[in-house]
Amino acid sequence: METWALANQKGGTGKTTCAIHLAAALASRGKRCLLIDLDPQAHATLGLGIAVEDGRSIASAFLDLVPLQELVRTSTAGFHVVPSEARLGEFEEIAERSLQPEGILERALKGMSARYDWVLLDCPPRADGVITLNAIRAATTTLLVVETGAFALQGALRARAIFEERARDLLGSARPLSLLLLATLYDRDELVSREFLIALQARFGDLMLDTVIRRDEVLREAVACGIPAPGLAPHSAAAMDFDTLASEILARVQRPPQRSPVPALSPLPR
Repeated sequence: METWALANQKGGTGKTTCAIHLAAALASRGKRCLLIDLDPQAHATLGLGIAVEDGRSIASAFLDLVPLQELVRTSTAGFHVVPSEARLGEFEEIAERSLQPEGILERALKGMSARYDWVLLDCPPRADGVITLNAIRAATTTLLVVETGAFALQGALRARAIFEERARDLLGSARPLSLLLLATLYDRDELVSREFLIALQARFGDLMLDTVIRRDEVLREAVACGIPAPGLAPHSAAAMDFDTLASEILARVQRPPQRSPVPALSPLPR
């Protein structure tokens, strides 16, 4: 099971939009995909039109140790979701009084490996928080999502340094941090966007994915409608970019033989 944490130390990078659309692109290729919303702001949950009922969210896994299997929901985009809610923010406050709080997600995911090919973790915009540390520890790859705008390079370098330092503390020499970088919000008509993309490519080299996610109004409309771009505008730049991204990351990993399908879940009310 591939587990990818989409992270940065700040908001506004397009991280949640990438998590939703990458999950949809992988699902469209027949991959059994689970998206876990780890942000107390619950933007991925809201962007998929999911309402949290009876407090059954990822907060229950962190605060009450409820098994992940009991929290999974179905999205209309063809993949499964563990939603989030504001209550998750309480975990940051109580974690220092918990035993090995950075390993909760890793332990919870052990029971999911037979059900999914891909798990995507949409992290909160805080690189050194205990929730993000849970994601880094559980992930096979950390994907640093960086917008091609002012100060992007400095922010990316700082986030990388934080992730690498935390990974040494969490993983030691047993498993080095696997880090990749994805450039987003690219506008070829803006000089600053082109210059920052070149700077990112020069600084990160092979760590950067070849795919670049372009700025596209369809992405905002998709989140507002709760429908990923391929379903809303299948010929849009956004739909093409995420299809290309899925192709690239699938080419980077070795996949095991296809296992049995995930048991169907009831459709979500709209």
